[in-house]
Amino acid sequence: MAKYIFVTGGVTSSLGKGIIAASLAKLLQSRGLKVTIQKFDPYLNVDPGTLNPYEHGECYVTDDGAETDLDLGHYERFLNMPTSQANNVTTGRIYQTVINKEREGEYLGKTVQVIPHVTDEIKRRMLLLGETGKFDIIITELGGTVGDIESLPFVEAVRQLQWEMAEEDCLVLHLTLIPYLKAAKELKTKPTQHSVRLLSQEGVHPDVIVCRTEHPLTDDLKRKIALFCNVKPNAVIEAMDAGTIYEVPLKMLQEGLDVIVLKKLHINGYAAPDLNKWESFLSILKKPKGKVTIGLIGKYVELQDAYKSILEAFIHAGVVNECEVKIVNVHSEHIHADNVAQQLKDLDGLLVAPGFGSRGVEGKIEAVKYAREAKLPFFGICLGMQMAVIEFARNVMGWKGAHSTEMDSNATHPVIALMDEQKKVKKKGGTMRLGAYPCKIEEGSMAFKIYGSNDISERHRHRWEFNNQFLDEFTKSGLISSGKNPLNGLVEIVEIKDHPFFIGVQYHPELKSTVENPHPLFVSFISAAKANAASRATSKTNLKTASA
Repeated sequence: MAKYIFVTGGVTSSLGKGIIAASLAKLLQSRGLKVTIQKFDPYLNVDPGTLNPYEHGECYVTDDGAETDLDLGHYERFLNMPTSQANNVTTGRIYQTVINKEREGEYLGKTVQVIPHVTDEIKRRMLLLGETGKFDIIITELGGTVGDIESLPFVEAVRQLQWEMAEEDCLVLHLTLIPYLKAAKELKTKPTQHSVRLLSQEGVHPDVIVCRTEHPLTDDLKRKIALFCNVKPNAVIEAMDAGTIYEVPLKMLQEGLDVIVLKKLHINGYAAPDLNKWESFLSILKKPKGKVTIGLIGKYVELQDAYKSILEAFIHAGVVNECEVKIVNVHSEHIHADNVAQQLKDLDGLLVAPGFGSRGVEGKIEAVKYAREAKLPFFGICLGMQMAVIEFARNVMGWKGAHSTEMDSNATHPVIALMDEQKKVKKKGGTMRLGAYPCKIEEGSMAFKIYGSNDISERHRHRWEFNNQFLDEFTKSGLISSGKNPLNGLVEIVEIKDHPFFIGVQYHPELKSTVENPHPLFVSFISAAKANAASRATSKTNLKTASA
């Protein structure tokens, strides 16, 4: 029978509940337990698919096509296992289900209320993964902050489960903040006390309190928190700010978080933690042997969470190549023909990021043109791949009117067009081409060398595609379609052969990169950037020598 851990947050948002949940899951997994994590978000959207990246960060897509919260990316990167539709639930989805049941007459004419009908549906969803028999422990992260009106039904559902379950089958972990007042030169526990009191007023009593802090917690401070928050002193866990999120599992191991949890859940006979791969990864991450500078060309660069999975994939790939990957954010709206060379001349590689809409696309096209002509390693993802196709059509094939019908419905050469099955779609939510699809790669191509296989599967999130009407002409001109969907012929990968690294992909490889399995495309791209950096350094040295 599965056991359940609920992770709540207090005092302020953005404390890192997802990282704490993923770190605890990693520690339990390292001891041989089967663990999964799910996220319950309190907003009324059915899923984050229609949210602006500035509003909610990136939309993370699972193999089964769920558009989910970005925390699921952390879960997968830490646990090295896929999540699914069941791992992310929103208030909108809960209410949609309840209202549909009411319309179908499932409540037998009763007045439908938050309690018990909404909370019953929340509880059903919370227990769903545990009922599969695949997991020993289910960790559930509750989005939002204790005290938010939106979170109340979720907190109430946890209260009911805490009451219904045996004491050893359920644990509540509360993440809070211990702020440091510079003027007083001391850490203050009062916000944490108030946060726990708010949670207790709703009938939920935390078993473990994890304290985010900029300074170490003394034993006296831990005892004070334990006394006023009604937990044991060893259940007050220090979570000091870390240099990287990948340090957090080891910090939690030092604090004994996993042992406290195992004892509370009466789980005996567990193995010693095996974190050798994790520690090796972290060792290289902290002591790289070199550095590459990568330009990230996007239109949401002001918010790093908009490209969270891409940034993490770069970290994974950097470790494989034993180098630090320095990201230079370049807003595509600020790039034009007169300044593109100046903005990009110091880069070792260039990635053009995904996105939607016409804003900033001309800047992306200029960036692709520069990378192609300057032989700068180029990697385009989704819209980035589409911009590479448009740039090639305009500047190599001479089709000045080439464009995507997303931006110009009257383009003379619609080289990127709306997928046939998308043309009749009216509802925007959950209707894109979503989830994992197969791809057949041509032998002898750069993509084949990178993957080492003909058959791959990657995750998608798009409506527009390469227009196969023009495929033969692109191939004759030198832009090769090296990967296609074997079922419908959809172009998945384009590349230029006479270039150090020029690849565009319609899918999102960043979504499958993990600590233990860095994505091969990112690894190869950073390798190419590393070679470019070395070549540029040699050229500079030769110039200095010649001038001397």
